[in-house]
Amino acid sequence: NKSPLLILHQSNYFPQIFVLMRAKSTTGVSLNSLLLELIGFIVFVTYQMYYDYPPPTYLEYPILIAQDVILLLLILHYNGSLRQSLIYAVVFVGGWRLLTLEKWIVDLAMSLCTFISAASKFAQLQCLWRSKDGRQVSALSWALATYTCMARIYTTTVTTGDVQVLVRFIAMTLLNLWVLLTVLYYQRRGSSSKKKD
Repeated sequence: NKSPLLILHQSNYFPQIFVLMRAKSTTGVSLNSLLLELIGFIVFVTYQMYYDYPPPTYLEYPILIAQDVILLLLILHYNGSLRQSLIYAVVFVGGWRLLTLEKWIVDLAMSLCTFISAASKFAQLQCLWRSKDGRQVSALSWALATYTCMARIYTTTVTTGDVQVLVRFIAMTLLNLWVLLTVLYYQRRGSSSKKKD
């Protein structure tokens, strides 16, 4: 049986996918943020699998990676650069294979994983600050991401107690919340300026 947390975490990016498909525009959505997040997810799931962690601690990540790939393809499509997807595929598959070559590589990558994931949130924030437009960014996706990271703090504490993983989830909770509040701010500002017009 799937836990409600697992179902919620697996659904994080569906709202964002639907918002992009409806808008057919990527304004306010950061490609760099998505690429960094994909790297972070790949490193995280590889680390968990490498050390034979219990599958419930990482089971949703392959599904999240698949959703990120769909988002990446949509962004490239709407930006008119879908041909670049092959280059990204080669880089990601090659990088994943490299991670599993030596223990020190996967350990080093995991120690950098929090910084990579944090950089992805800052890239999204930068994109929002630059565009001042949150209409194409799904607040629901960021709310789900915030909630599931908070829940993961608890599950990590009671299962593995891995400090490195705990620090990552605490940092991601705070940064996801910051992005969520920024999205809501620009969405509210956008709707109020529409009313004035």
